[in-house]
Amino acid sequence: MMQAVRDLPPEIQEIIEIRERDMRTPDAARLFKENRIKKLPSIAIAGEPIFESLIPDQEELIGAIASAYDGRLRY
Repeated sequence: MMQAVRDLPPEIQEIIEIRERDMRTPDAARLFKENRIKKLPSIAIAGEPIFESLIPDQEELIGAIASAYDGRLRY
């Protein structure tokens, strides 16, 4: 899942914040519950779980990021 994010074009990576969480830590477990994530691995965008246990292709991932930016993302 992280590889899909790491493979995004550099101009996309420059405007997003990438955080990988280890679910074995108390902080990550708390975020898991707060964000109502049901499956791992997952990608959340703007705090909302978007891709759960599904690895998106680049086009899908960029589209989801653009939607979160309310169309302000130009790629």
